Amino acid sequence: MYKVLIADDHLVVREGLKLLIETNDHYTITGEAENGKTAVRLAEELKPDVILMDLYMPEMSGLEAIKQIKEHSDVPIIILTTYNEDHLMIEGIESGANGYLLKDTSSETLFHTMDAAVRGEVLLQPDILRRFREMKMERANANETQLTDKEIIVLEAVAQGHKSKAIAFDLGISERTVKARLTSIYNKLGADSRTEAVTIAMQKGILKLNI
Repeated sequence: MYKVLIADDHLVVREGLKLLIETNDHYTITGEAENGKTAVRLAEELKPDVILMDLYMPEMSGLEAIKQIKEHSDVPIIILTTYNEDHLMIEGIESGANGYLLKDTSSETLFHTMDAAVRGEVLLQPDILRRFREMKMERANANETQLTDKEIIVLEAVAQGHKSKAIAFDLGISERTVKARLTSIYNKLGADSRTEAVTIAMQKGILKLNI
């Protein structure tokens, strides 16, 4: 049988999970934690095979508990929460969680996710997986278009109508350096001209509209 540690600050939730999990012959409850700090301690003491972790708990949040547990153990952790928030989902998974479930999930889904977790797999429901992929793509796109401070200074000067030679003189750099930064700006923004680069930067909020 696989040992399960439940971490949730609500007694009624812990009791409900215990009753549910005890209907499955493959799992047994090895311990309960009412906050993240206790969860970290019990994870070390009890050596569970899987942890069901709430996110919002006193003394230490579930996310922080996951991070601390994962520093010393590869025990699979499944987030079981009321909060259907994208930033919590992506941070939890990136912190090492093997699953992200809402508390209204079915018992079948819960056990399938636990089965996958003890096998060392990450199992996400289709809607969670879709949102996770979308957010990863958005983050990647944002990183690709992120301009450096020096590039923003050059682009601000371009937006004010200054030519490369004047920008180089004002910044105390060579005109070649200005052109190199402009090339980098074009590549990041997908622009073909100064005007297009300024327009895209304004649309993305990189430049203020009153420049």
